[in-house]
Amino acid sequence: MDAILKTAKTWLTDFFDTDTKKEIELLITNNTDELQDRFYKNMEFGTGGMRGVMGVGTNRINKYTLGKSTQGLSNYLKKIYAEEELKVVIAYDCRHNSDTLARTVAEVFSANGIKVFLFSELRTTPELSFAVRHLKCHAGIVLTASHNPPEYNGYKVYWTDGGQIVPPQDGEIIAEINALSYEDVQFEANETLIELIDKEVDEAFISASVAKGSFNAAGKEDFKIVFTSLHGTSITAIPEVLKRAGYENVTIIEEQAKPDGNFPTVESPNPEETEALSMAIAKAEEIGADMVVGTDPDSDRLGIAVRNLEGKMEILNGNQTMVLMTRFLLDKQKEKGFKGNEFVATTIVSTPMMQEMAKSYGVEFKTALTGFKWIGKMIKDFPESNFIGGGEESFGYMVGDFVRDKDAVTSTLLACEIASQAKANGSSFYKELIDCYVDFGFYMEKLISLTKKGMSGAEEIKQMLKDFKENPVVSVAGSTVKWIEDYNTSIAKNVLTGEEKTIDLPKSNVLIYETEDGTRIAARPSGTEPKVKFYISTNAPLEKASDFRQVATEMEAKIGQILSELNLG
Repeated sequence: MDAILKTAKTWLTDFFDTDTKKEIELLITNNTDELQDRFYKNMEFGTGGMRGVMGVGTNRINKYTLGKSTQGLSNYLKKIYAEEELKVVIAYDCRHNSDTLARTVAEVFSANGIKVFLFSELRTTPELSFAVRHLKCHAGIVLTASHNPPEYNGYKVYWTDGGQIVPPQDGEIIAEINALSYEDVQFEANETLIELIDKEVDEAFISASVAKGSFNAAGKEDFKIVFTSLHGTSITAIPEVLKRAGYENVTIIEEQAKPDGNFPTVESPNPEETEALSMAIAKAEEIGADMVVGTDPDSDRLGIAVRNLEGKMEILNGNQTMVLMTRFLLDKQKEKGFKGNEFVATTIVSTPMMQEMAKSYGVEFKTALTGFKWIGKMIKDFPESNFIGGGEESFGYMVGDFVRDKDAVTSTLLACEIASQAKANGSSFYKELIDCYVDFGFYMEKLISLTKKGMSGAEEIKQMLKDFKENPVVSVAGSTVKWIEDYNTSIAKNVLTGEEKTIDLPKSNVLIYETEDGTRIAARPSGTEPKVKFYISTNAPLEKASDFRQVATEMEAKIGQILSELNLG
């Protein structure tokens, strides 16, 4: 505690503003636990950048922690591009303080002689990724905490290719940041270097999204969509994209259309959560809509609900939407003709069905660590290859490579194109998904996410993962474990034969068990939230579509058994 108190007192110098100093003095006097949580560590970059609770302290999002990160990034840019006139672009979402924090970040860049393009109002994360290359910038920043609770905010860094920072840039930038003291941050803005942007970039992005996500689907005049932005940024783009693509029957949930960092109508603005789409689903049932689409606050994730075989609206998970979108894109590419350099991609905790599908189409399949930055890195690392599309289980998808991050704007249009065409053909989005199961195997996944907050929570997560590794799972639902993949050691071991393989991916705190029948159990800490996550995937053949309900019931029972065996149920 002495070290934490010493760190906290460094924030009582004249460099820090009066309000900050008053709050820290109160914490020192009255709230030891809160002081400890705010100063026991520095805010760190994870799979989605720097994200955390807002407030004063080294372990909080505030003008000083973001200022220090921006100063370090400025120093790094000037070192790497020493002979160039540096340019960055900044966007922000609907969260509390996002606009003022974005302004602070812009001021620090400008104080370092760097030209800044700052969006005049909130914009989506995919538009920021697009804008980096469109404006020929060296880097981009978006102030967002994605789908986290209202008290969070965050800072995501994009590189010259429009993708999030990856090795070696991330480590080198962090080293620059860590070499600084807060007093090194230059906060005095050079206003001549800050330029507000909006409509011109909007038009370029929306036009590109329509061009990449539209496939001249039939039946648009009869296709009814209910859309909710969940109080976030997608209201600035998705309605216009759908309109330009020819969708006129779009009902917007007005109660959730106004950007609001309190997210007053939902428990969590996360389309992965059933409750988040409840208002939109109720409206869809009322008006007889075909599809519901909801996006998270910065519009990189989308949740979809469609009518199931019984005609009821059912929310699909990220794996389900990903495989159907990928199949559709592969079919379209097949019509044009494969050139032999195409690939699709997903992450190590997403459905193995993606690999089976790629194999069937004869295209390359690439797998990455969790986080879309790794899929963006593939595009940069293999410029001779043609990225068709790809996604991850956490409700993110990327259509082509004009945006280098998950993109709910273009993916929403793609989902509507698939569903509208299917309906016109006498089928449905849901039936097309079942056809995928018949062709490539029926895969069913389940995510268990456990929240463990604070310093003690971090230790608990660490211990849970340690126990999961040191007490190996021997069998799962009656099937013997065959492979143990340890991404910390980069070794995949066949425990039945002793064979070992090297995992050709960066080291990461992920452990995966795979059984003889292909069931997979993965465990990892979240990179952006105080959570530990367990991913379960099982599969079975589906001989014909009419067997779907029976096989689904059997697989659901199997997942229930697995949860019970792992004490996760």
